[in-house]
Amino acid sequence: MEIQLKKYSLSLKHTFSISRKSHDSQDSLITSLSLNGETGYGEATANSYYKITVESMMQEIKKIEKEITAFNFTTPDIFHQFLVDKGLTNFAICALDLAAHDLYGKLKKKPLYEIWKTNIKKYPTTNYTIGIASIDKMVAKMKEKPWPIYKIKLGTDKDVAIVKELRKHTDAIFRIDANCAWSPEETIHNAPILKDLGVEFLEQPLKADNWEGMEKVMHNSVLPIIADESCIVESDVEKCALHFSGINIKLTKCGGLTPALRMIKKGKDLGLKVMVGCMTESSVGISAIAQLLPQLDYVDMDGAMLLKEDIAKGVEIKEDGTVLFSIQNGSGVTLL
Repeated sequence: MEIQLKKYSLSLKHTFSISRKSHDSQDSLITSLSLNGETGYGEATANSYYKITVESMMQEIKKIEKEITAFNFTTPDIFHQFLVDKGLTNFAICALDLAAHDLYGKLKKKPLYEIWKTNIKKYPTTNYTIGIASIDKMVAKMKEKPWPIYKIKLGTDKDVAIVKELRKHTDAIFRIDANCAWSPEETIHNAPILKDLGVEFLEQPLKADNWEGMEKVMHNSVLPIIADESCIVESDVEKCALHFSGINIKLTKCGGLTPALRMIKKGKDLGLKVMVGCMTESSVGISAIAQLLPQLDYVDMDGAMLLKEDIAKGVEIKEDGTVLFSIQNGSGVTLL
């Protein structure tokens, strides 16, 4: 296989703020794997929370570049295990695993959802994320992008007041993501108020390792609780089943589509609601997530919608929330 790596700095339409940081751009690694006249594309974003940079991912991959080019590629899962055995971080593995899946589908001349024997006639609508800002700016963002479901980022000292004000301007479903900023008591207190305000669920209200607190919340919250930072890799799924109503799988964190498919199955077997989320990726990463849509209860794949300018073409999300799948095979991605 031929491999190429390229760094992009993706500029955002608006400053994006969560409880622990703000940023105006997102660094991202785009990988390509080429074989027999076809090229597959993958992506993984940098993440300061996990101490991952594009440069660190590129360094990891370049150390085994000769072995990758010599690898006898047959299926993505065998390639994924090869990468795991080489000791790469999940972020670097994700960038290559997504490219491998896109390449595999293009070689097989089928989109991934078809290879997985799923039907795209029915799928969940993505939410559109409203980052923390002044109430006026948050309202302006909603008016700029009318949408049926909003994910509202919280983690301030006036969270309930923010939701009450936003509710005055839309009838859309709300999902709340506190990004580990609340206490158990705060979560339990806020839940009934937020439920009355049309909130569907709460995502990761407590710190990732506060399992005792999450058990208390699970027994006392009137809203479902979805794990994010508490559900990183496959081994986390079973533990989350005892403390959450559902899980939000991030491809970059778990290592790509290969483990995500197993996590989806495990989550469903354990009776959990299953969501896949994004990390402000371009259409390279978003198109990979879209292939999973028929298997999901919820999805957060608005990353490319938050960018000033996309760097790729793949799935398109229309103004009513419906998804227009690419005529290309694999993940359906081409770079612009």
